[in-house]
Amino acid sequence: MPTGNDADAIIGGVAPLRILVSTNNAHKLAEFQRLLAAAPVELVAPADAGIALDVDETGTSFVANAVLKARAFAAAAGMLALADDSGIEVDALDGAPGVLSARYGGPGLDDAGRTQRLLDELRQTPDAERRCRYIAVLALAWPNGPTETFAGHCDGLVARKPAGGNGFGYDPVFFVPGAGRTMAELSPGEKDALSHRGLASVALIARLAVLASTEREALE
Repeated sequence: MPTGNDADAIIGGVAPLRILVSTNNAHKLAEFQRLLAAAPVELVAPADAGIALDVDETGTSFVANAVLKARAFAAAAGMLALADDSGIEVDALDGAPGVLSARYGGPGLDDAGRTQRLLDELRQTPDAERRCRYIAVLALAWPNGPTETFAGHCDGLVARKPAGGNGFGYDPVFFVPGAGRTMAELSPGEKDALSHRGLASVALIARLAVLASTEREALE
């Protein structure tokens, strides 16, 4: 991550925007650093900004929760903030886990535990009925200002068992038919090209380029 001195550097001729990444999830932070590596931004982790914040995700949609988090972090830090809310929807479970993906199965479960809970729920479900999708909504919030959202989704199938050591969350059981592998079996570059968060980031990057060139002074 760039240092304070790097904040005044020029990326591709455009002064970078300082953006607080509104997450305490190290995996998501690393993924954002990779996805936005070519964007005119300096990503700031909450710890580096002295922010310790845990936002209650009380929204009933990915959009609502992403906006809640982005606004809360933007207000706390007094700077532009980027938040993500994402999850997996499974048709055979009427869209569950959905917005509860990160809390599926109750407190105390880690990624592996939640993944196993999902597999247990689908144990009797035929392969043809294991359709699912990843959904991601990115929210960009200004302190005391507007919030913009960017969405992406990726269709797949819930695999019978985990495979692959990359990624996080439900990636080991999210089988991508077009790739013939699970998300966790894809390289970071392959995942970014087709994942929900990667696709949402395409529109975000275009917006950040405009902001960096026309609105930087208003953001500081």
